[in-house]
Amino acid sequence: MQWNELIGYIGAFLSAITFIPQVWQAWKTKSVGDLSIWMIFIVITSTIVWLIYAFSVNSGPVIAANIIVLTLALMLLYFKLTFKNPTK
Repeated sequence: MQWNELIGYIGAFLSAITFIPQVWQAWKTKSVGDLSIWMIFIVITSTIVWLIYAFSVNSGPVIAANIIVLTLALMLLYFKLTFKNPTK
């Protein structure tokens, strides 16, 4: 593995884990009322587009990062659709 590919994987990993605190908080509190479903749909859509691109140019770091982001975004979507929002 060349140094620039290693840097790509490190950057991809760091970018991909940005959703972990939100997923953890949502799962722990069972509360997603403040999460925008539109934001989740935009993230899922953009991630799918990035994956299509990454597979077309065979970019391992971009593929890895976007698989992680897609998994986390789908988890947030699942939480958004299944957790009951408290009434105000």
